[in-house]
Amino acid sequence: MTKIDEIDRKILRELQRNGRLSNLELAERVGLSASATSRRVTELERSGIISGYRAVLDPAKLGQGFTAYVTVGLSLHTKAAQEAFEQAMARAPQVRECHNVTGVFEYILRVETADLTTYKHFHTNVLGTLPQVSSITSYIVMESPKDERG
Repeated sequence: MTKIDEIDRKILRELQRNGRLSNLELAERVGLSASATSRRVTELERSGIISGYRAVLDPAKLGQGFTAYVTVGLSLHTKAAQEAFEQAMARAPQVRECHNVTGVFEYILRVETADLTTYKHFHTNVLGTLPQVSSITSYIVMESPKDERG
């Protein structure tokens, strides 16, 4: 495990806010020279602490303005049932996140669709057809006052 210090943490915070900062801007914000900042960023990337950069998209502007968090319980608690469910979720473009969790249910999904009608189609024709699914509970997002996913 790579040891990180407070300057590395500052670099990571700044890059999480804006991964497109130039090295010079980043250096100014963290109080280092550009060359020292570049070396640190390279090491954070090499060690896997920074695993990638991506664009943050506005789902509503892409016609995906409806978001639901969905809990899913499985009727079978076998490795094969989990793998089959996870493969089905990997194939479903509406599923933006799939997390295997502990607790009353096995999975939490973040699902994005155009509207309630298209979500119902996903609920019925994708989740509803999987033999290992025993329960589905939907939580419809009304507003997201804080969202730091990058």
